[in-house]
Amino acid sequence: MQYNMLEAKSQLSKLVQAALAGEDVIIANKGVPVVRLVKVGAQQRARRPGAWAGLPRAEADWDTPETNAAIADALTSDQSP
Repeated sequence: MQYNMLEAKSQLSKLVQAALAGEDVIIANKGVPVVRLVKVGAQQRARRPGAWAGLPRAEADWDTPETNAAIADALTSDQSP
């Protein structure tokens, strides 16, 4: 079903329900289709609070200039020409 912008504005809840039911809902501007309403899919996996709690803590010197220089040296020396 296709609706013009003004119609869609006044019937938005009806159009959302239609999209949730699987209908193809298109909103047009001056008769030209511009937007399609679609149902957003469910997340792949449910998030669990605290899932990263058991990971090891970063060391205190993880972001010192010396550590960054050592990482940069290791990355540049491993590259082959």
